[in-house]
Amino acid sequence: MFKRIGLFLLTNFLVIITVSIILSIVMPMLGVNPKGVYGLAVMCGVFGMVGAFISLAMSRWMAKKAYSIRIIQSNEQNYELREIYQMVANLSKHAGLPAIPEVGIYQSAEPNAFATGPSKSKSIVAFSTGLLNSMSKDEVEAVAGHEISHIANGDMVTMTLLTGIANALVMFLSRIIAGIIDNAMRGDDDEGGLGFFAYIIVVNLLETVFMLLATIPIAAFSRYREYKADAGSAGLTTPNAMANALKTLSRAVEIPTQKDSFAIAKISSNRRVSLWSTHPSIEDRIARLQSM
Repeated sequence: MFKRIGLFLLTNFLVIITVSIILSIVMPMLGVNPKGVYGLAVMCGVFGMVGAFISLAMSRWMAKKAYSIRIIQSNEQNYELREIYQMVANLSKHAGLPAIPEVGIYQSAEPNAFATGPSKSKSIVAFSTGLLNSMSKDEVEAVAGHEISHIANGDMVTMTLLTGIANALVMFLSRIIAGIIDNAMRGDDDEGGLGFFAYIIVVNLLETVFMLLATIPIAAFSRYREYKADAGSAGLTTPNAMANALKTLSRAVEIPTQKDSFAIAKISSNRRVSLWSTHPSIEDRIARLQSM
């Protein structure tokens, strides 16, 4: 847990430093005043979009470090693991991926799997030991098909775009509204206003509210992409295999889902379904598969 928190903080620190350097070079070249509305829009846009894509570019490396993932090679000595690699390789070919994703396993009692990476040719599919120990071969293959469908559908890039846009809008609107409040509290002599610390507090409060609102459409897309990946897996394997895999996951509801930066990428979440849920209910997903 502390390792993941440390990596998360390190990633954010690197993102802030990188974006700050980019802004310090680009904005003067463009003659943009950082204190004006246009300058603020540029700054928020760069921080939101560049930050999101830097996180995506680092996602595969981050996943390996955060989960201590063991990468399975094509010449793996362990027959069962080599079979998983070949399973992913075959499904990737059928899905039309330009390259076989890295295949890995990580130690966790939580039955789950996820895919991440910056592109279709540079991605990773990882399975927990809890999932491999609790599912049949057909069910594991269906889960692999689900994760490969995420990669083939380009979900990770689309999610990054949505997150970047949301981050930029939240940063921009929070500072614009805080500025309006600050100006409204100033007298004719330009005295008063929020003051530095009050301004920061108001910006943070507004960012929290706006981010809660921005998360709703992002979560809605995340639920949609889960349905789409289920359908993709059903096409690569069978609807029944994917439905059975979800049934197995539903029986593990007592095992808590780990909440971290990769939770949205995992195949399931046992958290209560709401406007902010990244995953639909397993019951709804099974019902859709059974109707195919």
